[in-house]
Amino acid sequence: MGKRTIVKTEEEAKKASTPKDAVPSTSSDQKVTPGGASSKKRLDSGVLYVQSTYNNTKLLLTDTKGNAIFASSAGALGFKGAKKGTPFAAAKVGETLAAKAQPIGLKEVAVVVSGTGSGRESSIRGFISKGVFISSIKDVTPVPHNGPKPKKPRRV
Repeated sequence: MGKRTIVKTEEEAKKASTPKDAVPSTSSDQKVTPGGASSKKRLDSGVLYVQSTYNNTKLLLTDTKGNAIFASSAGALGFKGAKKGTPFAAAKVGETLAAKAQPIGLKEVAVVVSGTGSGRESSIRGFISKGVFISSIKDVTPVPHNGPKPKKPRRV
């Protein structure tokens, strides 16, 4: 579930008369929020992985080392069936992921695109619409080179 932190104001700390009720003092500018709602980690640059298939579009935002920070997909936003593979759904995925990334201070991103779906470009455009600078775009879509050996003809 996560840690639960108790937030006490300075007045409540002064009212605590016995030493066992006293709370260790923290600096006045540092505030502790319940449930860990504050983001501890600031991120200036990261890597955005776009996986676009005919049926869905998935986006993954990582730091430069490759640790996943945020992820979203068209199915996670509520699009169902054939609508998940549309450019509109991909743009919405990009916008929501950029909105999640704004509180941690993301400014620059390198994009790695994989797949042949219709949401490749529109997901990136939706991501940039929130004011994130793109440093590079790399396409890592696997391309077959000659493929496997075909089966022998059937002898009857």
